[in-house]
Amino acid sequence: MRAVLDPNILIAALLSPSGAPARIFGRWLGGDFELIVSEALLGELERALAYPKLLRRISADDAAEFVSLLRVAAILAPDPAAGARRSGDPGDDYLLALAEKERAVLVSGDPHLLEFADELPIEAARTFLNRLADE
Repeated sequence: MRAVLDPNILIAALLSPSGAPARIFGRWLGGDFELIVSEALLGELERALAYPKLLRRISADDAAEFVSLLRVAAILAPDPAAGARRSGDPGDDYLLALAEKERAVLVSGDPHLLEFADELPIEAARTFLNRLADE
């Protein structure tokens, strides 16, 4: 199975080591699925991790190490060409395009993306974690 983890899921994994996102991240580290990232996704993650409210909880060194791990250990896919605007937040459209292009499940906590779950393989973190447990 292949998955794209929305940056909000990756950040949640760092903030709450016992939550579903952290458990998903651990399952990836354990080889249970292939994690797909792109430069756009890593760039968004780096920008978010530099926000002052996150820097109070995640050190700059830990954030840099986390992004480096993703860059080295995940599958780095090319950023897809800009497609049609679909999400209520146009900044999230690249995630939809990346997951589609890479034939991956998009795991997100963003309501703008989860509203497409009937049309596209998009799952909330708990749903994806349950699916991993079932396989």
